[in-house]
Amino acid sequence: MKRLGCLLLLLILLPSVASAWWSEDWNFKKKITLDMQQLKQGGVTVPEGAFALIRLHTGNFLSFMELSDQGKDIRLLAGDEVTPLKFYIERLDPINEMALIWVKLPKEVIADPEPSVWLYFGNAEAVAGQDAAGSYDISQVLSYQFDAKGIKDVTANANNPSEATTTNAEGGLIASAALFQGSQIIRIPANPTLQMAPATGWTVSTWLKIDQAQQNTVLLQRSGASGSLALAIKEQIPTLEFTDATGAKQDLAGQTAITLGTWHHLAVTATADNLTLYLDGVASGAFPIKLADLTSEITVGADATGGRGLSGSLDQFGIYKIARDANAIKFDVLMQGTGSALLAYGDDATPDSEEEGGESYVISTLNNVTVDGWIIIGILGVMCVISWMVMIVKAIVINRIHGENRKFEQAFSHLGTQDIATLNAQESEDDEGYDESPLLFSLSNNHAAFTGSSIYRIYHVGVEEMNKRFMKSVGSDAVAPQILTAASMAAVKASMDAVVVRELQKLNAQMVLLTIAISGGPFLGLLGTVVGVMITFAAIAASGEINVNAIAPGIAAALVATVAGLIVAIPALFGYNYLGSRIKIITADMHVFVDEFVAKLAEQHT
Repeated sequence: MKRLGCLLLLLILLPSVASAWWSEDWNFKKKITLDMQQLKQGGVTVPEGAFALIRLHTGNFLSFMELSDQGKDIRLLAGDEVTPLKFYIERLDPINEMALIWVKLPKEVIADPEPSVWLYFGNAEAVAGQDAAGSYDISQVLSYQFDAKGIKDVTANANNPSEATTTNAEGGLIASAALFQGSQIIRIPANPTLQMAPATGWTVSTWLKIDQAQQNTVLLQRSGASGSLALAIKEQIPTLEFTDATGAKQDLAGQTAITLGTWHHLAVTATADNLTLYLDGVASGAFPIKLADLTSEITVGADATGGRGLSGSLDQFGIYKIARDANAIKFDVLMQGTGSALLAYGDDATPDSEEEGGESYVISTLNNVTVDGWIIIGILGVMCVISWMVMIVKAIVINRIHGENRKFEQAFSHLGTQDIATLNAQESEDDEGYDESPLLFSLSNNHAAFTGSSIYRIYHVGVEEMNKRFMKSVGSDAVAPQILTAASMAAVKASMDAVVVRELQKLNAQMVLLTIAISGGPFLGLLGTVVGVMITFAAIAASGEINVNAIAPGIAAALVATVAGLIVAIPALFGYNYLGSRIKIITADMHVFVDEFVAKLAEQHT
């Protein structure tokens, strides 16, 4: 029995242990999962020590306001939410709502059948946790990110350029890029850590985009004591220019051309007896060549003399002192490239949401709505309240008028031609109360008979006009003639028609607010959706991630504004049509009564 009790207790506590919060000082976390299915389809495995690029934008992350200054509160943990991971932030822009974070994937993460990492944030007191230099393996000796602060080696080797005349340009593959315009160059001085020895192997990789044809330009050049190597672009074909110890030169052209205006990944690996050229992760040429050690300075974007300048952009330039295998290169292409969809981003979670079992899709979508969307939704909310108030008030007043009209018509139908004026009464405070507040009057039952009837008010004016024309003073006596002239009859009918017009104005008062809600609500919602979609695509373009997981949350949140517009318009449309039909009935009753009253009046007094 005790064993059974312990087992039940373990089953109860297991879910809470599995989703335990890493630290109570952090208020938010987000799960980021690596899509192993997509990697398997491409025949790629996750190399140990590889970097995953986390791209945060409005499409997958709406908590930029929760981040502390410069992202000091950001922490990355393995799927067990215990093991901290090394990471660094390439760019964090809370204003434009975009962040680029590189996280190293150790064997603890890769060993999981569904590799994932946890992003923790939301601690204003936290100190910076990123470590760019400590994130890189010793095998990578240089890494240029080309950020806005200038060209700087982010590895611990500090292989910074001695000369860099390139222009920093936005719109790189990942954040910024180095722009070469034919005369710019980057010179990297010789350093023992940068020695490229085929005996141990080496790798050079970068992302390249050229917008115009390249006849014969140099992307990278380096020499040694008995040979040299240059990576050139000749008529859009990546080409290796090789010089051996005897001074003999040989051009080794790749098999695939570079497409203009598109980012491409270029990599060159060297072993003791082979050179391999990769384009977009696929071997474009393997050459059995014995290359000497390369130890001189490195020039990027031009040759050593500054000639054969490149016209294009470079991003993510790196050098390794090992020959990386095809799998590792292909993984980088899939992870970093345009349209990368290797990472799936979960919803932001809080300790409370975990205790409650997580958020619904509706709540998650609402959490992704931007400030611009909430402004539009707020305006629509005000319109919704006003339209509902108008519909409720008009329904109460119109129903009351309709009921009072029915009672008056029933009473009037029993009158003969001789006692047509017997239902008339002197004006009272009830009449003034109706004019001042039709709603309060309709909600109260303490008023004179027929006062709330629009037909009675027409009848009252008709009788008063009739009596004025019946009264004729002869001395001190009042004589009531029994005959009305045609002009008098026309005057009585005109007075009653004027009351009909005024009653119609009262009945249609504020109905225009419903038409505004019907026509304006969807357009305001569409405006919010368009703005939200624009922001989502702008953020995705800035981060460089183009996939369904990046687009869907932002588009779903943008559509909330359209839903809000329809929520305002649809009830207003139904209410407007219903109230309009009731007003038409009352209008017809008033016109019919005027004709009946004039007919009875003419029957007796003409």
